[in-house]
Amino acid sequence: MISRFARRRRLHNVSVRPFESIVTEYGPMVLRVCRAVLGPIDAEDAWSETFLSAMRGYPDLDPDANVQAWLVTIAHRRAIDIGRSRTRAPAPVADIPEAGRVDGFDPDLWAALAALPDKQRRTLAYRYLAGPPYGEIAELLGGSAEAARRAAADGIKTLRTTYPRESS
Repeated sequence: MISRFARRRRLHNVSVRPFESIVTEYGPMVLRVCRAVLGPIDAEDAWSETFLSAMRGYPDLDPDANVQAWLVTIAHRRAIDIGRSRTRAPAPVADIPEAGRVDGFDPDLWAALAALPDKQRRTLAYRYLAGPPYGEIAELLGGSAEAARRAAADGIKTLRTTYPRESS
């Protein structure tokens, strides 16, 4: 096993992409995943926490690592953390003015997604917004690739009945 110090020395001659380019390339995808998993209110917090964690771990990331899958894994963990903290947060008592609408945000679609079981919603978010194969989604959520594929299919089937698109 190679120590961290030896690994850094070995990788010293390898050119590493600036972290800023990682944020630029993958930032929109991570934000879409965070929005789909948590909703528009907590998504930006999850996005920020994802990239803070990623920035800390980036120097130790293997140069051959799949950066997209790595970021989706971090976003998944941050979303779980934020979801847990949200359930422990006190309920607001005063009326709060409606926040500005997020561009491209469809409240009806979010309501339909929010009504799905958690595993279906997360599977759909990861598969259709980040694009990893079902095997990687299964590693994130626990279970098999076939179970992830089934959760996605069930989620899509439910959305087709609960979120019908209007014919133009």
